[in-house]
Amino acid sequence: EVQLVESGGGMVQPGGSLRLSCVASGFTFSAYDMSWVRQSPGKAPEFISAISRGGDPKFYAPSVKGRFTISRDNDKDTLYLQMNDLKSEDTARYLCGRGYGVGIDRRGQGTQVTVSS
Repeated sequence: EVQLVESGGGMVQPGGSLRLSCVASGFTFSAYDMSWVRQSPGKAPEFISAISRGGDPKFYAPSVKGRFTISRDNDKDTLYLQMNDLKSEDTARYLCGRGYGVGIDRRGQGTQVTVSS
């Protein structure tokens, strides 16, 4: 069974940092591109970042480029998202996805990130 389990979310003040993790199981992690998306209540899911199966290239949404860094450890079947200089508009539920763009075929349940003073 394919599983994606996110962790690392929480509440942080503007300007703060968080590191999200997504542990994958049930499939060959190293064979797939992986993505992060985020969703807020009443809004459509928003693409945040993606990384190819080998680690390069990486892609970022303009809203997070320069502040967020995606990475992966294929030995640990884990995807990461380092988020720096967080802003209130980054508040959302963050989900990892197997695949990229319209090719995302599995998502985790997500982890909540709240940026507030």
